[in-house]
Amino acid sequence: QLQASGGGLVQAGDSLRLSCAASGRTFSNYAMGWFRQAPGKEREFVAAVARTGTNTRYVDSVKGRFTISRDNAKNTVHLQMNSLKPEDTAVYYCAAQSSASHYYTPTGGSDYSSWGQGTLVTVSS
Repeated sequence: QLQASGGGLVQAGDSLRLSCAASGRTFSNYAMGWFRQAPGKEREFVAAVARTGTNTRYVDSVKGRFTISRDNAKNTVHLQMNSLKPEDTAVYYCAAQSSASHYYTPTGGSDYSSWGQGTLVTVSS
């Protein structure tokens, strides 16, 4: 089970930190990802982190502003979002996929087998 939290209403330029808590699994066996879906748009990949945190990947639009990290001791993955823009407004979802590789950072929605419920981020201009 994945539980996302940390969303809210902020102004452009502000920061937010999303968290996703995992239960019922050996967290360190899973690559973790964040996706988002804006109103009227398809879900898109945002960021992924490999099972040991050694590898990360980002969509170009958030590079340099967002940072994904994980704490395997606390079964949690975070998405630190800085310099937020109105176009970052979306429901953000965390996802998990078991992986034998320490470097696997999947970017496709179909690559993930487990999903959280989503947390809404609204950025006003």
